[in-house]
Amino acid sequence: MAGLALYCRTGFEKDLASEVIEKSAALEVFGYPELKTNSGLVLFHCYQAEDAQTLAKSLALTSLIFARQLFAFTERCEQLDTSDRIGPILQACIEFPECGELRVEHADSTDGREISKFCRKISVPLRQTLRGKGILTPLEHNKLPVCHVYFEDSTTALVGYSYPQNNSPHPLGILRLKFPNEAPSRSTLKLDEAFQLFIPKKEHGKRLSGGLHAVDLGACPGGWTYQLVKRGMFVEAVDNGAMDEALMATGQVRYCPEDGFKFQPRKNNVYWLVCDMIEQPQRVAKLMATWVATKRCQESMFNLKLPMKKRYESIKEALAIIDQCIDQHHAGPYDLSVKHLYHDREEVTVHLRLKA
Repeated sequence: MAGLALYCRTGFEKDLASEVIEKSAALEVFGYPELKTNSGLVLFHCYQAEDAQTLAKSLALTSLIFARQLFAFTERCEQLDTSDRIGPILQACIEFPECGELRVEHADSTDGREISKFCRKISVPLRQTLRGKGILTPLEHNKLPVCHVYFEDSTTALVGYSYPQNNSPHPLGILRLKFPNEAPSRSTLKLDEAFQLFIPKKEHGKRLSGGLHAVDLGACPGGWTYQLVKRGMFVEAVDNGAMDEALMATGQVRYCPEDGFKFQPRKNNVYWLVCDMIEQPQRVAKLMATWVATKRCQESMFNLKLPMKKRYESIKEALAIIDQCIDQHHAGPYDLSVKHLYHDREEVTVHLRLKA
């Protein structure tokens, strides 16, 4: 047994499975998915055992829309004896590359959270044992592979490893953020997470700096505008609904009670265009691509609301519209990132900008 284990939001297992089948085939790696609805886990079993390592290295986590984390699994330890769970797990790790970290994890689901205490409890003796056998380095080393032990339940564990250049540094692949009490809505966490995920931290000082001008389409009541304002930007907030009074009191927001699809900025100095409108994803994709292709903004961050069925297909259709629009305007090459963020629900977040 060998393959790729991938985490996702519960309910999106089929979407992730479709994506992995397609993208692994592009790498000439073939296999079949195993999934259980609402488990938050997809296993892609490779027909050739050595292909698991290939995927762990070459199937970029950043290229997968629905995946939060991935690792190559080599064994599923089942019916673990409650008197000795560590022994079989240790045996499964014997031929691993030297690892610099151990992560003992579970699903981000009701069932998974019920065994979270158990996972924390077994982490310490398991880590000590793996270090004693030389499978883990004496101290954590973030440039070495990560050893993963994923408990499906208290007697079943997937054992594998990931590479530091192709995994999420966060537990369960989740960037957890604290909701700022002064923000007008919880949607603010979506943009905060997107900025942290898509914009390298070393570039925040330039690309997320104070003094930049931004446009927020569908701004009401101001959750996304809040993220821009707190970074010192000046924002044109476009919506027919009312904006948060505290945001308006900052003096950094100009309220524009207009249709976001018809709005035209007063000046040509817009750096950021952000949008979280509840609209058809194809329509939003075309609008955002047009702004970027015609250089009405430098960068765009927006959400695409997903249908109940064929979500992956809907996203691909929207991305094809973006590509077509930019090509029609002869705008040149562009950077595009798409992710189903932890703070997203029935939507994905897209970052788009032209290459320098």
